[in-house]
Amino acid sequence: MEHLVALRRDLHAHPELGFQEQRTSDIVARFLQALGIEVHRGIGKTGVVGILRKGSSERMIGLRADMDALPMRDQSGTAWQSETEQVSHACGHDGHTVMLLGAAEKLAREVSFDGTVCFIFQPAEEGLAGAQAMIDDGLFSRFPCDAVYAIHNWPELPLGQVQTRPGPIMAAADRFDIRVLGGGGHAAQPHLTGDTLLAASELVVQLNTLVSRALDPCETALLTVTRMQGGFSHNMIPSEATITGTVRTFSAAAQDRIEARLRQMAEHITAAHGLHAEVSYLRYYPATLNGAAEAQFCLQALTAAGIRADVAPQPALTSEDFAFMLQARPGAYLWLGSAPSKPLHHAAYDFNDALIPYGIDTFVTLIRQALAEKFPC
Repeated sequence: MEHLVALRRDLHAHPELGFQEQRTSDIVARFLQALGIEVHRGIGKTGVVGILRKGSSERMIGLRADMDALPMRDQSGTAWQSETEQVSHACGHDGHTVMLLGAAEKLAREVSFDGTVCFIFQPAEEGLAGAQAMIDDGLFSRFPCDAVYAIHNWPELPLGQVQTRPGPIMAAADRFDIRVLGGGGHAAQPHLTGDTLLAASELVVQLNTLVSRALDPCETALLTVTRMQGGFSHNMIPSEATITGTVRTFSAAAQDRIEARLRQMAEHITAAHGLHAEVSYLRYYPATLNGAAEAQFCLQALTAAGIRADVAPQPALTSEDFAFMLQARPGAYLWLGSAPSKPLHHAAYDFNDALIPYGIDTFVTLIRQALAEKFPC
């Protein structure tokens, strides 16, 4: 594992944001080419696809890893801490990339199978929909995978334990921005103007009641206000205030209901203050929905190989653009336990290198089973 650990730490020290992963994609392409794997570049801007064929079967299985980093300062304090200001691999995509490269190395050199493995190195998972960009660039028309699988490190689980589940495993992610407009004036003369901050404050409080009052109590959803801005002076009521937040859901019906009620709240609460609101509501990632057969296949294949694999008791309200790939092809998304580790997106997070061999074994096991001479699904 020494060369893979060194590579992971190199990627951590040189993180790149979405659609800027030029150095990373260069490294990935060279690594695959050295193994004799067919390489295709520029799919989804900086995406890389490797194709490895063995045997005569026409079956093709896709394995995906994300490559991009987050726009945040690295406070991990490691010797391989990010050298790029305000860019950090705080979600473990450096580790995901290396796990898939390690799996490619093992599959190319040591493992017999019958069919084709499509190694998908995806850019821009963090909010920029790199998966959709690859699909739009012909990913699955050029490489028609029969199924596609992805792994994400999961600090909440013990090291090496796998969890997945049929149906929803990650939530749809929406973003809302509300501008409260029409006020502004002297703080000592509030009777002469609409108070944008007061209206925005009331709106924030009411938005936090929306899920519990707009949806069936058995429906899982989340609304969180993450930013509120307005004002430049201690003695001035600002003419504008803004509210930003996120909504997470698992069903289109809940998504529709929350958006409609949010727009109503913004309109009516601001109107009560003599103001008005402009609402932007962006549905940027759909829910990640595993295929029932593919999730069951993963659990059975990994268990048979001696890897601890369990049904996840519930989905997570975090989101993942692998959802777009699962809309286009059957497949499943897996969590791989990485404890002990800081939480994902924590400023001091660093990928647990002890997880690399577990990730390789998980990917390789899926290929051994899915592309066996008589594949089980």
